[in-house]
Amino acid sequence: QVQLVESGGGLVQAGGSLRLSCAASGRTFSSYAMGWFRQTPGKEREFVAAISWSDGSTYYADSVKGRFTISRDNAKDTVYLQMNSLKPEDTAVYYCAADSEVGVYHDEYDYWGQGTQVTVSS
Repeated sequence: QVQLVESGGGLVQAGGSLRLSCAASGRTFSSYAMGWFRQTPGKEREFVAAISWSDGSTYYADSVKGRFTISRDNAKDTVYLQMNSLKPEDTAVYYCAADSEVGVYHDEYDYWGQGTQVTVSS
């Protein structure tokens, strides 16, 4: 079992930045791939970014490539999502997720946090 807790969401103006954190507890964090997803009302949960456990390879949705950066600190059992040049369409609840293998589909992940709201005003 892995428990995940996100933080760092909030309200920001377009063009601004936020950094989300996801703290993990339970089993060995360093052996899990981590992902960030987001969801707006009435829509399916959408892949944002992921990072592997083995070599730190990163993956991004086209919509955030060049603006968002995922990173992990295994010593702190934490994964981060640095979000720059934010747009109103980035407004969503952001979730972190963990699984033994990295993936880009939400149903590939076994463990989820409770989510943190990000609102970008125009």
